[in-house]
Amino acid sequence: MSKTIHYQKTHFITSAPDIRHLPEDEGIEVAFAGRSNAGKSSALNRLTNQKSLAKTSKTPGRTQLINLFKVEENCHIVDLPGYGFAQVPLEMKKKWQKSLGEYLQKRQCLQGLVVLMDIRHPLKDIDQQLVFWAVDQNIPVQILLTKADKLKSGARKAQVLKVREAAVDFGGEVEVDAFSSLKGIGVDKLRAKLDEWFAPAFELDDEFIEDLDTE
Repeated sequence: MSKTIHYQKTHFITSAPDIRHLPEDEGIEVAFAGRSNAGKSSALNRLTNQKSLAKTSKTPGRTQLINLFKVEENCHIVDLPGYGFAQVPLEMKKKWQKSLGEYLQKRQCLQGLVVLMDIRHPLKDIDQQLVFWAVDQNIPVQILLTKADKLKSGARKAQVLKVREAAVDFGGEVEVDAFSSLKGIGVDKLRAKLDEWFAPAFELDDEFIEDLDTE
């Protein structure tokens, strides 16, 4: 089935402090994660063509909850807490790290992980740890090198190539692309990747309809 997913219809469902407070572990989820200043909220807003679906904060690191958004029936986007901001207390960092790890390791409906990194400062230790976690759970990863408009075209391409070469060391299904919420760079590629990850939800619908037709 070839279905057009209307990302602009994405809407907020709920916030949860940990996976125990999320809805049933069913359908398909795609999670977004990144350092607190990587531009995650802006990327979600650009993806969905909405100005304030994900709240952007002037003080990175304030978002402490797992936020769940519905894209289509049985298709959800999960906005994971930002991490790695220096001014956040250590205990809070530990809490977020535990929440992130728990989600990646135990949430069965997680189909893919989008990891956002500032193109000028990619692959920090905690970014790499997150990708290794995902690869260890056989979760495909899309790395978005955000704020790509900050670099000229040649430097941008060189940085993408450099990160792609480094990503080979993760050993799993890891792709790398440039992204800019401001200029729209990489938005179509991101939607195509999400379409791919969400596709099994619609294949199940097709099978259900075919079963009804044959009864």
